[in-house]
Amino acid sequence: MMNLESYWPEILDVVRQKVAQQTFNTWFLPLEPESAAPEDMLVGCPNHFFMDWFSEHHLGILNEAGTHYFGKDISFGLKVKESTSPLPQDLLDSFPPIPLDDDEETGDRPGAARVVVEPRQPRSGGVYNLNPDYTFENFVVGSGTDLAFAAATAIAKNPGDRFNPLFVHGGVGLGKTHLMHAVGNEIARNWPHKKICYVTAETFMNDLIGSIRDNRTPEFKLKYRGMDVLLVDDVAFLAGKESTQEEFFHTFNALYDLKKQIVLTSDRSPKEITTLEERLRSRFEWGLITDIQAPNLETRIAILKRKVEVNNIYIPDDVIGYIAENITDNIRRLEGALIRLLAFASLTGREISLEMASEVLSSFFRGNSGGPVRIADVMEVVCKSHDVSVDQLKSKRRTQDLARARQLAMFLAREMTGASLNQIGRAFGGRDHSTVAHACQKIQKDIGADPRFRGSVRDLQERLRGKK
Repeated sequence: MMNLESYWPEILDVVRQKVAQQTFNTWFLPLEPESAAPEDMLVGCPNHFFMDWFSEHHLGILNEAGTHYFGKDISFGLKVKESTSPLPQDLLDSFPPIPLDDDEETGDRPGAARVVVEPRQPRSGGVYNLNPDYTFENFVVGSGTDLAFAAATAIAKNPGDRFNPLFVHGGVGLGKTHLMHAVGNEIARNWPHKKICYVTAETFMNDLIGSIRDNRTPEFKLKYRGMDVLLVDDVAFLAGKESTQEEFFHTFNALYDLKKQIVLTSDRSPKEITTLEERLRSRFEWGLITDIQAPNLETRIAILKRKVEVNNIYIPDDVIGYIAENITDNIRRLEGALIRLLAFASLTGREISLEMASEVLSSFFRGNSGGPVRIADVMEVVCKSHDVSVDQLKSKRRTQDLARARQLAMFLAREMTGASLNQIGRAFGGRDHSTVAHACQKIQKDIGADPRFRGSVRDLQERLRGKK
């Protein structure tokens, strides 16, 4: 037996060397060891909000510290302590801006550290990496998620029978990963003997690389091709990675031929993943492709109400409405705003009100945007992608390639900067607003007609968001 409580100070010393002091005081000091057995390394958190945030942003560091200290792979489990204590004083200032993307979300930003969370050990017979908190029961269904939810519940009742594979795509923080875990948890509940594995495409690639390096390729193939249900998150990550696509292609075929259920998620549809092999793209399209849209106001309010009800918290309806009206495109941001508000209330002892919410969250809402995209930013990104200069974009030249780049830049400027047609026209060499309007209409039409072009436009939009 391993007495975790005895070793806990030493583990924290390892963590202290890896993170900033404020991060250590805020996120690691409140933790308490809850168990001793090495197969059940449980750590207590002050509350559910703390646990959710820590799991997503800091659990990887704790796992690394445990692995370093014990000399073997360690994966800590998290639970809410039965008796909670007030949150630390510096908690409020510790929240970084809510990231724009999955998952995955910091890896493309220059200078951003990417924390890789070690995979959890199997919870029970053949179930790997599933988060038990993500279920169908606590998924709030709205107009933008009803089809995806219906398809997910259908395959959970009859895995491998219909909709195989199920491909769910949509923007960041809209519930794709939640829905995928819910499928796995429901199947595990109904068929305890089935082998179920959740994995990100990046982890699949790293696992493949490790198996080649350590001469464990047969074990790798046996692991993934022996699953009854394979849940793969962020498959767009496979784009451009030929060797990983090759192995995933064969894994997909092996599972599909045996009528094993495959569920895939991505931030875009298969046709919009521009550097994905055609044979893999065609297989992704064999089953059902469905998208998840940003929640409408009513759904956002319902999500927030569900969150506060589950955690036995009272927040006035006008405050919930205030949060829902100011965050429109990302469920994680909704929860991040709620966490900040609750933290402030806990620290100050003040009652939550609309006045207090406005005071605490106004800067939070502004901070999430990272500043506006400028027309100059759009020109720079488009010029790099089309190998033209800014002066050429502003010139009167009308060669086919240059005109196309100019139209695309005008469209992106209109979509992402909030500038008027006249402002954009002046920035592009003094052109008339009708010219800008025509360019936007032309690009919008091409986006609707050509999935590959739509994918390339999304790539440019992501680059621009990264410059904010």
